[in-house]
Amino acid sequence: MVDVDVPTITVTELTRSIKQVLEEGFPFFSVTGEISNFRPASSGHWFFTLKDEGAQIGCVIFRSNAWKVTFTPQDGDKVTITGSLDLYPPRGTYQIKCETIVKTGFGNLLALLEERKTRYQQKGYFDRKRPLPKTPRRLGIITSATGAALQDVLSVLGRRAPSLEILIFPSPVQGAEAAQSIAFRIEQANLLSDCDVLLITRGGGSIEDLLPFSEEAVLEAIHASEIPTVSAIGHEIDWALSDFVADLRAPTPSAAAELISKGIYDSKTELVRIRQRLIAAIEYRLLRAEAAVGKVSVPALRAYLLAQVDRRQFRLANAQLSLSSSIDDQLARRRNKLTLLSNQLSALSPLAVLERGFALVSTKGGAVLRSSKPVHDGDRLKIRWIDGERSVRVEEQ
Repeated sequence: MVDVDVPTITVTELTRSIKQVLEEGFPFFSVTGEISNFRPASSGHWFFTLKDEGAQIGCVIFRSNAWKVTFTPQDGDKVTITGSLDLYPPRGTYQIKCETIVKTGFGNLLALLEERKTRYQQKGYFDRKRPLPKTPRRLGIITSATGAALQDVLSVLGRRAPSLEILIFPSPVQGAEAAQSIAFRIEQANLLSDCDVLLITRGGGSIEDLLPFSEEAVLEAIHASEIPTVSAIGHEIDWALSDFVADLRAPTPSAAAELISKGIYDSKTELVRIRQRLIAAIEYRLLRAEAAVGKVSVPALRAYLLAQVDRRQFRLANAQLSLSSSIDDQLARRRNKLTLLSNQLSALSPLAVLERGFALVSTKGGAVLRSSKPVHDGDRLKIRWIDGERSVRVEEQ
């Protein structure tokens, strides 16, 4: 092996050489592709990805050229751009620095989504819009267990509706297996029948990243759901077909959490307002009472209280007298009635008859004799007088 003296250079030197080769080799060109992951910055610059079936490349058009573009690019637009290659040394990545953008049509993916949107709209999948429960008891969330979207939702709900129970159905939200997993989780939540609302959500991304939420399996599962559904896919500028099929579309995961918790939050806020009004009313009444007390002199208050006591003592004395008289009258009437009844009872008593000199004759068994016919010679009888009784035997009739 022959030793070769290979020069050693730094990363910066290597990157600078590559930058020179790329920028000198592709000083200006035109290329056609489909826009994806379009991200307008607050500075006025536009960032996006240009792709076709086999590759993709990052692009930027600065504000000085962006204002000249006659349309606002969207994911899925098919465009022709002119520009040059630019390498960004701090990251070691290259991109196209665009000068112009001309729209030439729609990309294949966007055309597919538009066709699917029209088909499901004609099937009536976009028509059903059920109201969400005002105060849900339990919320089911279908999303990535490690995504930022879940943390945003939990943060909002923890602040606005800490009493709301949450059941998480973890699922991948992008990739080849995502659509089937999301559809399965929707069906699983309905089988459990333990949630009042289902939130289907993820963070932002390119049109390809959001594609699982536009797949037919997910659309069918959302439409078949017995539980009201909320779709919150990406950022405000993002969309998926699940937004149209769900009962409610939210622009972001955080906005979805606010919409779902609105009834609970409003009720809690109303209770706080009622409490504040009640406290204010009590304080107002106390202030008025204090002011009224402050206006009353001590001698006048003492005289008023003594007069009140005198009036009540007088009323109490009259009531006692009236009550005593009533009781005496009632007792007299009842004594008279008792005497009358006693006299009537004495007049009817057999003893009263005996006192007048009569005697009571009865058989030995105690049966009173009202006639002599049942009596025979030799019968033993009893004769009772007022002062005693004797046993006799009949000699002859």
